[in-house]
Amino acid sequence: MINIGILLIIIGITLILSKILSEPLNKNYPQKNTNTKNNFSIIIPARDESEVIEDLLISIENQTQKINPKNIYVIIEDKKDKTYEIVKKHNMNIFIRKKLNLKRKGYAIMELIEDLDKKQKYYDAYFIFDADNILDKNYIKEMTSTYNKGYEIGIGYRNIKNKNNPLAISSGLIFIIINSLINKRRNKTTLNKIISGSGFYIKDSLIKKWKTYPFHTLTEDYELTLYSIINNTSTYYNKNAKFYDEQPTEYKVYKIERTRWIKGYFETRKKYRKELLKKLSLKNKNYSSVYNELIGVWDIIILLIGLLLIIINMLLNLNTKVITNIIKIILIIYISLVIFTLIILKTENKNLKLTNKMKIQVSLIHPLLLFSYIPCAIKAIFTKNLTWIKIEHKEHLKE
Repeated sequence: MINIGILLIIIGITLILSKILSEPLNKNYPQKNTNTKNNFSIIIPARDESEVIEDLLISIENQTQKINPKNIYVIIEDKKDKTYEIVKKHNMNIFIRKKLNLKRKGYAIMELIEDLDKKQKYYDAYFIFDADNILDKNYIKEMTSTYNKGYEIGIGYRNIKNKNNPLAISSGLIFIIINSLINKRRNKTTLNKIISGSGFYIKDSLIKKWKTYPFHTLTEDYELTLYSIINNTSTYYNKNAKFYDEQPTEYKVYKIERTRWIKGYFETRKKYRKELLKKLSLKNKNYSSVYNELIGVWDIIILLIGLLLIIINMLLNLNTKVITNIIKIILIIYISLVIFTLIILKTENKNLKLTNKMKIQVSLIHPLLLFSYIPCAIKAIFTKNLTWIKIEHKEHLKE
């Protein structure tokens, strides 16, 4: 068993290295955008979001580059929703859904896009935000530069809205890691970026092609990521286009969120696996993106299984020395993750602006939350019909 564990660890490390070494093979460049009118639209799914929606609307109104209020669409389900009056006060469009049996965010966006298409109402780009987001005043201005370079999808820097809670900050670090460690590097190699949640735009050519919004899995953002890889869609991460996002302050909410993400991740991969395999060719200018996504997180999973087999083998031969060695392994992993977290916090210090006390708390909590992905994954795998559960938003921006 120990030999199999070591072999799996070697395979996992090899897969990680192969992903990194394949990156320069990607040659997916954007086509220069000739349309610079920048007639942008904003779409906000906002069912029962009266607690937080106004902060977002005010941040949109305060942009250095203005967007016509009539180009902003807030999606709700009922006029009785308090969100209705708030949006009306800001003279923005309210779209009331009809297909209420379709509960996911992707369906809400789909319904609006189909309605706009029916009315022949089009925009140069469509920005998608969650109701709990708040935009930095230069967000649209920064994203305009990305749009004008010709990128079909532009992704912003996702900061943390409620920085007074160590669990919330630890939760939000996953997006900062995705953007600052993965998407930032991928900008240099033209690999497709990971789209997470909200704070991105989609160019008009894609919307006109779809005539809808065809992403309806539990993780519609990851589904859009896979679509962009398969279809050689050019994507870009703009670290200067900043926005803020609410993070859970209770572990039970965090667990619900992560379990849904993991379920959606595997659900989406199953849906697109055949198409990814068809695109795995060196002739494909998006080869590295396809290869990277086919491996996905299996390199990490194989590493963890290898490590687990070694620990199980030690447990089968349990004695004082073995217990000591197991504790040492766990401590080494934990301390490594603490150091990794501290490096991230130092790198992002300008954006996060945390006190030293908060940095220490986050560095100690964050590794534990990463470990908690394991029980979340087990629950996601063994729960057949995992439903979408609404998470209440109530936090306001806390610097």
